[in-house]
Amino acid sequence: QVQLVESGGGLVQAGGSLRLSCAASGRTFSMYAMGWFRQAPGKEREFVATISRGGTATYYADSVKGRFTISRDNAKNTVYLQMNSLKPEDTAVYYCVVSQYSGTSYRTGEYTYWGQGTQVTVSS
Repeated sequence: QVQLVESGGGLVQAGGSLRLSCAASGRTFSMYAMGWFRQAPGKEREFVATISRGGTATYYADSVKGRFTISRDNAKNTVYLQMNSLKPEDTAVYYCVVSQYSGTSYRTGEYTYWGQGTQVTVSS
């Protein structure tokens, strides 16, 4: 059974940093791209960042480019999201995802597995 467990969310002031982690189990995740999506209250779920299976390629939403960094440790089946210079508009539930492909994509439909989410709240 595939399981994705996110951690690292919380409350932070604007300008602060958080590091999200996602521990995956149940399959060989090193074969697939992984990523993060988020959903703010009253808004649709949106793409945040993705990383290819080997970690050599990354892709970010324009809204987080230059502030967020995605990385992965295939030996630990874990993907990370380092979030710096956080803004109140980054407040959302953040979801870890696993793709059905090896390459990066912003398309929601390419991600087969989703975690339960972790809340990130940025106060002004």
